Amino acid sequence: MKHFTLDELTRSDAARAHHLDNTPGEAARVALELLVARVLDPLREWWEGPVRVTSGYRSPAVNRLVGGVASSQHCLGEAADLTVGSRRHNRLVFEHIRLCLPFDQLIAEQPDAEGPAWVHVSYRAGRLRRQVVGGQ
Repeated sequence: MKHFTLDELTRSDAARAHHLDNTPGEAARVALELLVARVLDPLREWWEGPVRVTSGYRSPAVNRLVGGVASSQHCLGEAADLTVGSRRHNRLVFEHIRLCLPFDQLIAEQPDAEGPAWVHVSYRAGRLRRQVVGGQ
């Protein structure tokens, strides 16, 4: 992992506030490394600026606490929510991922006329669905 750390991919204010362990197991750790290698590091190199992960790995308990769906790829270490600082720039990042990077699922979260509040992207080993929700 060139531009991201395990700490920032597992950081959770909700987990800290409720004293929940958010440490990924080995399989989730491997999945996080794959997500970073295939999507996040290449994105960061293209963007040439900070890419902030607002939610990465979530233990099942943390996922329930934040209202995530039970089948969330966050619990497998396969997903990250990210922002580059503004909706307009998040739109550019969304489109770059859609057009140039491999992904399983890509969601423009809470979009408005400017762009998404954040971008959800997932990657998993094997066949990628390339499912896109939102955007243009």
